Amino acid sequence: MENQIQTGDVEKKEWYDKWYKLMLIPPVILLLICCVYLFIFYGKNGDIMYRDASLSGGTTITLNTDIDLKTLESQLKTSFPDVVVREISDLSNGKRIALIIESSTQPNDLKDGIEKILGYKLNEMNSSIEFTGPTLSQNFYKQLMIAIAISFILMSIVVFFLFKTFIPSIAVIFAAFGDIVMPLALVDLLGIRLSAPGIAAFLMLIGYSVDTDILLTTRVLKKHEGSVNNRIYGSFKTGMFMTITALIAVLPAFFVVTGIPDSFKQIYLILGIGLFADIINTWLTNASIIKWYADKKGMQ
Repeated sequence: MENQIQTGDVEKKEWYDKWYKLMLIPPVILLLICCVYLFIFYGKNGDIMYRDASLSGGTTITLNTDIDLKTLESQLKTSFPDVVVREISDLSNGKRIALIIESSTQPNDLKDGIEKILGYKLNEMNSSIEFTGPTLSQNFYKQLMIAIAISFILMSIVVFFLFKTFIPSIAVIFAAFGDIVMPLALVDLLGIRLSAPGIAAFLMLIGYSVDTDILLTTRVLKKHEGSVNNRIYGSFKTGMFMTITALIAVLPAFFVVTGIPDSFKQIYLILGIGLFADIINTWLTNASIIKWYADKKGMQ
């Protein structure tokens, strides 16, 4: 029995020792594809993401009406190509409460267009109108992006201070970078207009990413119980439990719960995509780099 167990351990070790370098290739290619897509996206749109009216400036009209959402949106798009129509629902029964219409156009122009489609005037009883100036929205957007940049820089400094070694530190930072770039590319591909809460979700992703990456790097480099492979495997079990627990909390809220605001759905969607990206970037990219580094240093 002991010989069978030892044989199984040897086979697992030989398998990982043989393939861990090749496991780096798929996530690196995926990250490069995401970076190229974002570069092309920026060239076409002048930004790395679609923004809603709160971040780009424009008019938001909340409308109490029974008209079909898709019908209203399709008719408005003939005059306002950038218009977005979404609904607000009751959390308890999922019944629609109102429609939210967003466009970069001026309030009076959008209001007139809606009135032509509905066939009646908008007033305080059946609607509300908000206008956000482009200058204010742009400043707010810049502050959010600066906050993300500062958070990433501070995280990088802490990681370098913690490990005091270049390659393991770069591996952690590289994984965190991938956890932001991959969800952002997918969100852009889906055509989702991000709001302030959606951008804040990327700040949360930095924290989620660093948790698992530091767990892995600390166990492999600073602990000496068992082999390097065993320490990686132990980190994998703990880290995957953490990630799956977070996914169980996030995914049902996005797919099952009805009536939640779109801003919350954005957070859940971005966190869900980011957590899947973290599995790839931590356990394929970072783990392989750490394993490679440990082998070069002759760690056991």
